[in-house]
Amino acid sequence: MATSLTEPSNSQVALLHRISSIVSSELSLDEMLGEIVGLTVQVTACDACLVYLIERETNEMVLRASQVPHQVDLGNIRLRMGEGVTGWVAEHQSVVALAKNAASDARFKHFQALVEDTYEALLSVPLVSGGDLIGVVNVHHRQPHSHTADEIALLTFVGEQMGGAISKSLLSEQNARLLEETQEMKRQLETRKVVERAKGILQHRQGLTEEEAYLRLRNESRRLRRPMRDLAEAIILAEDVSRKTENPE
Repeated sequence: MATSLTEPSNSQVALLHRISSIVSSELSLDEMLGEIVGLTVQVTACDACLVYLIERETNEMVLRASQVPHQVDLGNIRLRMGEGVTGWVAEHQSVVALAKNAASDARFKHFQALVEDTYEALLSVPLVSGGDLIGVVNVHHRQPHSHTADEIALLTFVGEQMGGAISKSLLSEQNARLLEETQEMKRQLETRKVVERAKGILQHRQGLTEEEAYLRLRNESRRLRRPMRDLAEAIILAEDVSRKTENPE
């Protein structure tokens, strides 16, 4: 049964404590999304829950979490701003509650991969943080379901509280991605420098052109199934040893 705002209870207090605990935690984005799915199910006693997050680069709503398993579809199902009920809720930052025959709503967009789209009732609530849209939570019931004012208000409250926490996790994820991209660029630059030096050694020692030296490295890398950088480092090490042998101190 959904928790009522007008009937304070131990379960409601527990819910508020749980939200507070989640908001102050250091959970990853995926863990945070899992928590909001769990909270939504607790608040609404729904049959399915989908969480969409806005992708700033494309301004699209992207499916990121669900109660019913959708591993293949996560990250792939997308809606433009204003498209479908989800896009409409995102664009207007307003709640949509459809008690029955949700698919008949003029705003509805059907996805064959989502069994939830065949369910009767739909409640769609925006996730916000500081007035900025973060995403949308969709609640589905298989049978017709009249969403009470308390139910809508409590889920909206959850959305507002969790919006800030998810925004924090999104920022952390973005920072981690930027750090990884920076490190990858650094690794690529270092690899290029090592390969360039190894090419120079081959050119000098074996009288090869730059292209021939590169092809020699590439072909050996494929034949030995070893990264080109490993081969290049081996060539450089052999050259250093050879020089020390030729010019002992």
